[in-house]
Amino acid sequence: MEQKAFEVFIKTLCEQNSLPLALDMLQSSEDLEIAEAARSLVGQFSAAEVDGKKRIYHISLHENDEGEQQEFVEHIMDEGDDLILFVAWFFEVMFEIKGKDIYQTAGKTYKQPKRS
Repeated sequence: MEQKAFEVFIKTLCEQNSLPLALDMLQSSEDLEIAEAARSLVGQFSAAEVDGKKRIYHISLHENDEGEQQEFVEHIMDEGDDLILFVAWFFEVMFEIKGKDIYQTAGKTYKQPKRS
């Protein structure tokens, strides 16, 4: 995908109303790598209410040192947050594009995550 088309695609993703809509758009991408990566994530998201906020998590299975499957849960964003959080997460996890670069492509200000 050419840079200009990628920029338009990222901005359009960020304009979607919800993570499921953005994921659908990713699955429908003309870029086969993006579409396949998005399809591989279907069914791996869950929402849970925590401290009065509806949080969206990515849930995956990984093998631990003993060879057993363990569930790994990663907080992606809260419902109502700017979708750039999901878009940046997707491209960083699936394509190793730095979140800062995705924010820049979207024309948004990147804020370094706080360390806990």
